[in-house]
Amino acid sequence: MSPTPTVAHLLHRNADTWPDRPALSWREPGSADWRTLTWSGVRDRVAGLAEGYAALGVAPGDHVLLMMGNRPEHWLSDLALVRAGAVTTTVYSTSAPDQVRYIARHCRARLAVVGDAGSARAWERLVADPDTPLERLVVVDGADPERGHVPYTDLAAVAAPASSAAEDRSDPDDRLTVVYTSGTTGEPKGVVLTHRHVFGNATALDRVVELPDHAEHICYLPLAHIAERMLGLYLPLFRASHVWLCADPQELPEVLRHVRPPQFFGVPRVWEKLASALRAGLDRLPPDRRAAVDRARALAAEHISRRERGELVPDDLAERAERARAQVLAPLLAAAGLDRVVWAASASAPMPPEVVRFWAGMGLAVMDAWGLTETTGVATVNSPVSGFRLGSVGRPIDGVELRVAGDGEILVRGATVFEGYLNPDGSVGPGTGAGGWFATGDVGRRDEDGFVWITDRKKELIVTSHGKNVAPSPVENALKEHPLIGQAYVHGDGRPHLVALLVLDPETAPAWAAAHGIRTGAGTGDGRPLAEHPAVLAEAGRAVAAANARLSRPEQVKRHRLLDREWGPGTGELTPSLKLRRRVVRDLYRDELAALYEP
Repeated sequence: MSPTPTVAHLLHRNADTWPDRPALSWREPGSADWRTLTWSGVRDRVAGLAEGYAALGVAPGDHVLLMMGNRPEHWLSDLALVRAGAVTTTVYSTSAPDQVRYIARHCRARLAVVGDAGSARAWERLVADPDTPLERLVVVDGADPERGHVPYTDLAAVAAPASSAAEDRSDPDDRLTVVYTSGTTGEPKGVVLTHRHVFGNATALDRVVELPDHAEHICYLPLAHIAERMLGLYLPLFRASHVWLCADPQELPEVLRHVRPPQFFGVPRVWEKLASALRAGLDRLPPDRRAAVDRARALAAEHISRRERGELVPDDLAERAERARAQVLAPLLAAAGLDRVVWAASASAPMPPEVVRFWAGMGLAVMDAWGLTETTGVATVNSPVSGFRLGSVGRPIDGVELRVAGDGEILVRGATVFEGYLNPDGSVGPGTGAGGWFATGDVGRRDEDGFVWITDRKKELIVTSHGKNVAPSPVENALKEHPLIGQAYVHGDGRPHLVALLVLDPETAPAWAAAHGIRTGAGTGDGRPLAEHPAVLAEAGRAVAAANARLSRPEQVKRHRLLDREWGPGTGELTPSLKLRRRVVRDLYRDELAALYEP
């Protein structure tokens, strides 16, 4: 392999070296059967699509927008457009029309590819907008040529060219993709990444994670996010892996059980929900079985703790832990599809310590990584190869330098730090400061062993009226340690103390209520929501008190409000990658928060 490969080079290599190995699997809507393309099949399909897009007028350097969810047409089109020389941008399917319009105008895209006729209606207005350069719209399902749609089937029917010479035209320093930040504060920014950035990052990550050859990966997070672009598109090209597309995140548990992948990446909320489901199952076990599980969990936790500290694991402990895993824990993990996982990872936000401890007790060390879109994803990582500290985000990958500024902000520079931010005129503005350092906006520290610990976002620090700086994430994670609490938001900027909004966990709260003889809702004689039941309110109060006991005085929550509606991307409180949109929560619950400060 060349020192810095390109998408075309890797696709060509995979198809020549492993032509019959599976590359991409998916299920058609409404079908339980999986369809699969091999690497040679992917190359042929991509070559034909590239010709089809070129025939529509896509030229090298053009920006093309994709909004299709995690489906084969998206994955294949992304590669095909790159082969045609285009620069791709995936738009979140949950984006509001104004956000779509902003991105279309900002990157000057002339073509968009969308999933269905329903999505196309919003995009049709952009085609007709004289201030937006969008000219054509490719529609996968339900295309209507009378409305100006180009049917995707017309592109897919184009035969692959006889020669593959066109595959080798790209240069490592060509723009590969523009990834827009999620816009948690202000307008989204277009982060420009080249082949060199992406595959430099893939090379560095591959050195610190040992996986079986051609390891399976479940692609379920939005491809508009840098994490899934790396893990579900570019790294599989680099490793010649097998990607399983999960179009509906609600189906993730089922797909996990089917695939049983050796690697699994989840943002903290995903690991929390999987833990809640597994914990609810453990609570239903008979006492003798639960006691056996508890003993096995204690052994697993001790085994991982010794590995974490870099200690030699005694043979006796290793044998007992392996036996407990095989006989007790593995069947439970298999029910969740996680029994073959050798690399479990998380990123995007701090993982609650209680969730980390739960999975350690199941024999899974969920290893945090850290990075941003501007660092091409991972900049630091915990590694089963080079060492880990649960709760930290690991050490910098090869090629990345890191230092902590005087105010605690993390600064990085290196080969995988982005080219810059896209300007509306197509130029790229600098994204780094003096000496090439990028100010990440994250606050943290680096310990004596080189592990990095992220404490919060610089812009999210709460400054109370007493002048105390409080990082909200550790407080929220302390509140979520109680299984009843699934989500938390703490508030107090400019106020004398903190207050909190708490959301019941939809998995464990009903099980907790049933175990305590609490019945609410229609047909039970009690029409109150669970969040209004006195026993539930009292338990939530005890959860807050338990958290406060471990927090400093400025971090303690004085009053709280319990909610029963889970927050999500569809209702706006979370980004598509499941990070909390603090400003949105603050605005949506302005009255509830104000009431918590009333006498």
